[in-house]
Amino acid sequence: MQWLNEYLEKRTTAEEAVREIRSGQTVYIHPGCATPEDLVTALLARSRELEDVDIIHLKTLGGADYTRPEYEGSFRAVALFIGDNVRQAVCEGRADYMPIFLHEIEGLFESGERPLDFVLMQVSPPDKYGYMSLGVGIDCTLTAARHATRVIAEVNPNMPRTLGQSFLHISEVHKVVEVNHKLPELHSEPANEVQRRIARNVASLVPDGATLQLGIGAVPDAVLTCLTHHRDLGMHTELFSDGVIPLIESGVMNGAQKTLHQAKLVAGFVLGTRRLFDFIDDNPLFEFHPIKYVNDPFVISQNRRMVAINSALQVDLTGQVCSDSIGTKPYSGFGGQVDFVRGAAHSQGGKPIIALPATAKGGTVSRIAPILDPGAGVVTSRADVHYVVTEYGVAYLHGKTLRQRAEALIAIADPKFRDSLSEFAHQARYLRPKLIPVS
Repeated sequence: MQWLNEYLEKRTTAEEAVREIRSGQTVYIHPGCATPEDLVTALLARSRELEDVDIIHLKTLGGADYTRPEYEGSFRAVALFIGDNVRQAVCEGRADYMPIFLHEIEGLFESGERPLDFVLMQVSPPDKYGYMSLGVGIDCTLTAARHATRVIAEVNPNMPRTLGQSFLHISEVHKVVEVNHKLPELHSEPANEVQRRIARNVASLVPDGATLQLGIGAVPDAVLTCLTHHRDLGMHTELFSDGVIPLIESGVMNGAQKTLHQAKLVAGFVLGTRRLFDFIDDNPLFEFHPIKYVNDPFVISQNRRMVAINSALQVDLTGQVCSDSIGTKPYSGFGGQVDFVRGAAHSQGGKPIIALPATAKGGTVSRIAPILDPGAGVVTSRADVHYVVTEYGVAYLHGKTLRQRAEALIAIADPKFRDSLSEFAHQARYLRPKLIPVS
């Protein structure tokens, strides 16, 4: 157990560990339920000593206080995916947003295009061989750690030991900070009636033996509750939450018909509660990998009957999908939407699905829009889109003309907006011009 002496030598406090960070350096923070809160707090305490420290991350949980106005000049967040804790700072110009496909992020670290000086992360205690699991979040962090100059790890007994390509040896870490706090949790809101109707329409497209990609939130969880009578479902997804547990316990989701990693449920990270963390702990059913693998469209496409379910903010009448901004204001990020849309499209029997409510703002705005809002970003192009689902039905767009697309999308819009959408479609010549009756 030579590694144990190394581990003991590397132990220190959070305050001492972050003292090495200097002005002008770049710090990567382990995202999601693995956010290393003690290390972040210790770094914030040094704000008066530091200038221009870039903090790069995906969606983190917690306060993200480094984006508050009083820390401007000391820290600047670079969001690879925008969570609600940094959204205001991005929109107000105190933080940056980087649009990028999720599976391409790690390439920035590997190539040196985005060099990392420090990685702050959270891991499980070492096993008898000195390996620590990244637990709830392999995501991009394992690759980041292997290409950073220095790695500082919170070692937490509350971090589950997840299996797969999920381990870092003590020799790859420079400082260890022992902690014993609860992991950040993400609780999903229960689905409302609109979300349940969307879920039923989505579930109608899922065949037995499908491999699923699902995100988080009320709609994905509601979809899962609609699949209880399916058989032999699998999972290959960037992330999942507590909603998969009942399907696994009932035997519906077992991976038996998967064509890649058969009988294994593959993911890059989880966002959920303690119940989920305990469920994945040392559970050989799950296999975790870095996102550069999980989200590689070529890898995804090797899963037969791959069903990818993603959300959107707005879809225009030609099928363009906006998912990361509201007009010019960044809202979330590309995430893995395009990765899985393209992977599922090339899967044998695969189905890429975009699911969204037909309206927003209490039913006053149609999400099926004549055109995207000015400045809105196109995340998924109209050539990539296959299925669009709302509570009013399913529109299949792939291989369809602009006229056929407009007709299909108008049919699944909220009825009170269909006339105005049709009028626009006629004026834009998506639909045949209306004939004016001869008097």
